[in-house]
Amino acid sequence: MDLKLQGKVALITGASMGIGEHLAETFAQEGVHLHLTARSTDKLSALKDRIQAVSDVTVTLHPIDLTEAGAAEKLSDAVGDVDILVNNAGVVPSGSLFEVDEAAWRQGWELKVFGYINLCRLFYAKMKQAGGGVIVNNIGNGGEVFDPKYIAGTTGNASLMAFTRALGGHSLDDNIRVVGVNPGPVDTSRIYNMLKKRAASELGDANQYSELEKTYPLSRPAHKHEISDLIVFLASFRSGYTTGAIFTVDGGIASRRSII
Repeated sequence: MDLKLQGKVALITGASMGIGEHLAETFAQEGVHLHLTARSTDKLSALKDRIQAVSDVTVTLHPIDLTEAGAAEKLSDAVGDVDILVNNAGVVPSGSLFEVDEAAWRQGWELKVFGYINLCRLFYAKMKQAGGGVIVNNIGNGGEVFDPKYIAGTTGNASLMAFTRALGGHSLDDNIRVVGVNPGPVDTSRIYNMLKKRAASELGDANQYSELEKTYPLSRPAHKHEISDLIVFLASFRSGYTTGAIFTVDGGIASRRSII
């Protein structure tokens, strides 16, 4: 299937590891030129080398801490116009209301919540002036599964879901599509760190995290390509009538509800 992405330009935040890293490689396979941002210069440089060894695309790196004052504006100025923005940066700490203090809560939201909002504000305006574009917010199924042991994350993700629907509901008036993706557990270092923390709390031994992993659908987290392939499709011509919507990829976890 030709996604008609050849020659497009994408900005991916949080691109140095995990889903963002795999997204960069997947977009490059489709011929998309890349602007990649994250805090780690070394990881970004290694990713650029891997991509350019196998794909004929330009890769421009922007090592930056998006939580710093004015960072979003600096990034916007440095990047210029893009066809696709993928908001992917940020990790909100896990824990209960009494385990996540105000400072940690605000720090997590500064990048994951306000970072998404700020970049949408900046790049939506650019896309409108340029005649169109696509914004994909990689959010997380925590916005649908109200886990009290991930209370800062579930609250932030639910906010981003509402924001994505509100912005995307009328964005086609400007030839812009705004969509969200809610991954559940994904095969990255982050999910195993969370599993180990939960195993230490609930089972008394962080090394017993595999017992918790067995409770997932298919007894595993999602493969990275099961998330990145969807995001690339949503950013493409093939998904041209999709906006103001959230797509959940969690093996059915968010739908495992009961009336009792």
